[in-house]
Amino acid sequence: MFFASHNPVDGSVLANYPNTSPNEVSDAVARARVASTAWQALGFSGRRKVLRKWAAHITKNIDEIAQLVRAETGKPISDATLEATLALGHLAWAAKHAPAVLGKQHRPSGLLMFNMKTNVTRVPLGVVGVIGPWNYPIFTPMGSIAYALAAGNTVLFKPSEYTPGVGHWLAESFASVSPFAGIFTCVTGLPETGKSLTESAVDKIAFTGSTRTARKVAASCGERMIPVVLECGGKDPVIVAADADIDRAAEYALWSAMSNAGQTCIGAERVYVVTEVADKFIEKITELAQDIHPGADGNYGPATMPSQLKIIQGQLDDAAAKGAKFVVGGVNSVKAPFVEPVIMVDVPEDSTAITDETFGPTLAINRTADIAEAIRLSNATRYGLGASVWSKRNGEKIAAQLECGMVSINSVIAFAAVASAPFGGVKDSGYGRIHGPEGLLEFTYPRTVVKTIFNIPIVFTTFGRSKFADKFIKFAIKTLHSKGIG
Repeated sequence: MFFASHNPVDGSVLANYPNTSPNEVSDAVARARVASTAWQALGFSGRRKVLRKWAAHITKNIDEIAQLVRAETGKPISDATLEATLALGHLAWAAKHAPAVLGKQHRPSGLLMFNMKTNVTRVPLGVVGVIGPWNYPIFTPMGSIAYALAAGNTVLFKPSEYTPGVGHWLAESFASVSPFAGIFTCVTGLPETGKSLTESAVDKIAFTGSTRTARKVAASCGERMIPVVLECGGKDPVIVAADADIDRAAEYALWSAMSNAGQTCIGAERVYVVTEVADKFIEKITELAQDIHPGADGNYGPATMPSQLKIIQGQLDDAAAKGAKFVVGGVNSVKAPFVEPVIMVDVPEDSTAITDETFGPTLAINRTADIAEAIRLSNATRYGLGASVWSKRNGEKIAAQLECGMVSINSVIAFAAVASAPFGGVKDSGYGRIHGPEGLLEFTYPRTVVKTIFNIPIVFTTFGRSKFADKFIKFAIKTLHSKGIG
């Protein structure tokens, strides 16, 4: 069976792709399992060569993949190109740094085990299943794919049913440089295919998507004790202090909220600005928003997933009913398949525009008496993905009090572009990390090996342990710890 990929602007069919069945998923996992032995045997240097060739191939054909991203998501070509570029940065970093992060480590054995040599190695899990999103169909899944491959795993990638062409292209591009089959495979399909992947014989699942679906993925994997990485939704706040560069904060917050049609899990959705500079901030961001619009010649594209339009409309209606003021756009801004920019002020904290992820080009701005209140309101959410803080003097102090996985100070979403830094959230935004050393470690497990390098007359691990050995243990403990540990 097949399903169609559509252009989200006009609904036209772009191509048809296989709706992979459970049996076909199982067969793909089996082939990946066979390939994993040879892929691991290549070692860090061998895998690095392959991954560097892949990066070169993507770079050479970046215009082609950017056009495909544009066709399936509707985003501007410049945004699609930027996304591919950032993904390449992560691919290169993972390939280069895997040996240093995952190589054998020697650990001190301690005084009581002075005749032992202790090593810790990181072992690839085997076969990793990656379930990707449609909003950033290259960048986001590459944060799992590249790191899993560099760590020595084979990968099965299930792209979103809205962007199957991008997933297929990535797999085909890897195949063009791959030394053998089965290392990186794409399985296209509808949500049932993703379900089949979570129920298959993979060794780990890396999932990006809604919190609701993440719970189902975690439950499915939990039945078989399969670990997961979950990167879910966000309701990311922006905090603007009195000493902030207001013009810059307004410009960046607007882009963070509106770019990619607001379909960014780490994009700005709430702004808390202290009262003394609130009017200036609102005036500036309102002014800037006048030049922002969706469409073929606009700053951003359509709602890629049509069902999201209902959610956006519901939040706008709820905010209006509860007394929010619209300074840009309003309840009539949803004009399928596009949503015009919407900026609201004085939005009640119990409105869905504040409590629920929007995934649309809307922004709620509320005044706060001080930074303490801004921090409290920023944390008063079930989400904890990213945040942005604007302050010339107290940025780090404010960032340290936020309940989230990532913070940009005097910038927005900067952490996503830093390949060496971990990416992920807390609370309903998920758990586990991609990117950086943590992303490499995520797709391995530690194996401890303790080796006897010479025998000693005092033996503890035998039923023939002497009374002298027992006395020696007591003596050693008193010597080491009688004055406290450390």
